Amino acid sequence: MNENLPPTICVDGTTARRIREEKQLTQLYVSKVVGVTTDTISRWENNRYPSIKRENALRLAEALEVPVEAIVRAEEGECAEEALSADELQGAPKVKIRLWLIVGLLGLVAAATSFYYLQNRNLPVFHLSASRQLPTFAAPGSVIPVRVRFETDSDLKGIIVREHFPAGWKLIEASPPPSSLDNERGTVRWIIKQDEERRMVVYLVRVAADPGGSTEASLSGEIVIDRRSPLSIGGGNTVKIAPYHWADHNGDSVVDDSEMLQASDTFDDMKGVHLNWANLEALWDSGRYRWNGKKKDFVPVKPAPLRPKP
Repeated sequence: MNENLPPTICVDGTTARRIREEKQLTQLYVSKVVGVTTDTISRWENNRYPSIKRENALRLAEALEVPVEAIVRAEEGECAEEALSADELQGAPKVKIRLWLIVGLLGLVAAATSFYYLQNRNLPVFHLSASRQLPTFAAPGSVIPVRVRFETDSDLKGIIVREHFPAGWKLIEASPPPSSLDNERGTVRWIIKQDEERRMVVYLVRVAADPGGSTEASLSGEIVIDRRSPLSIGGGNTVKIAPYHWADHNGDSVVDDSEMLQASDTFDDMKGVHLNWANLEALWDSGRYRWNGKKKDFVPVKPAPLRPKP
């Protein structure tokens, strides 16, 4: 459905601001997910930019955790009319202005459609999919593994894998090493060339020590190929903020045999980065563990000694 959206979308800034405030999201967080400045988010919310790029609208909806339709204006004409200044509207009959707006909008749509067709008509057709694997839990201040797999049935000259993580999170290590990293904005990019057999990028990211009351965090990403619109990375995109180890899928403070087996598969995939296998084995052997908030680490909980029978 997103592919059928026009290149520019009329966004209802008032609705976007209301949704953000209801979800207790900051403009800084939304700007990190979208990849723009907080000033731009403020302008969108105040309808200073009535229409924005389709990619930005999709990321804005993703940041607000709503479908893009929830923040799109129902009347495109109203959107375009707001873009006019008061001087342009003064003295002009409203009927003529509306007709001019409709004609202008139709012309823009036709021009954008023609441009998109000319840009993409000679591009080869192929299949490409990408998915992200995230743990269920992330303790504040802990380090968690992230895997992004991609598959294609064609030989590509190269692709760019782009990932966005929440404000306050920091990338620690990655394989392959990132081609571009901005920890302040939470954006990392890899350039994967055709001659590389790699079909996965992996990285370790440190969770923000202070989640600010949030119980969940969201990651997002895209794959960029040629001149096409970016392909969103599917799979896992949310992780629960709670004092549980990334290998503990059910959050019972126990890493059982089944979870340890899955963790070993994760370690196999994470070659090139340094996960703490020794610590995980200690948690597994002890039976239980707890989160040490001061040290930002998980520690084994030794079982109580058996009391001799009287």
